[in-house]
Amino acid sequence: MSRRIEHSSSYAFPVAQVHAGLITEQYWRDRLNKVGGPGATLDQVTTGPGTISVAMSQSIPAEHLPSIVSKVRPGDLVIKRTETWGTLDGDHAEGTFTAEVVGAPATISGTQTLTADNSGSNVQVEGKAEVRIPLIGGKIENAIADEVLRLITKEQEFTEQWLGS
Repeated sequence: MSRRIEHSSSYAFPVAQVHAGLITEQYWRDRLNKVGGPGATLDQVTTGPGTISVAMSQSIPAEHLPSIVSKVRPGDLVIKRTETWGTLDGDHAEGTFTAEVVGAPATISGTQTLTADNSGSNVQVEGKAEVRIPLIGGKIENAIADEVLRLITKEQEFTEQWLGS
């Protein structure tokens, strides 16, 4: 079983400007510094012509976790994440994302698509959270998906501010 994740972020900036920001290492350093949480690290950045692949580590302190998660996996959670963005093709770029909880059978994966819209641009995120634990995996998937959506919203707010500065 898995839980679907869907989110749409609108930006008041043209696609080319959003894409140019997303494929710079400084953007990722600044984003992790601002919304990455305690001890967040940028582990690897690989850039190519108009592309980027980023690996990072983040942690969620135990006191911020839902009780169902703490019962199954006590202590702070360490999450290994990757994000990629491909080249801009007209007003369209595609990327991927993954996250896995270290020491737990929990993964998140999906795609992200950057497109133009009437007032600027939009990033559409589609993915799934999957926890392979019998009986309670679905409850944990829901908790993880809700947290991911909150994090995406914080990252979107940061991106909007970062692009405007």
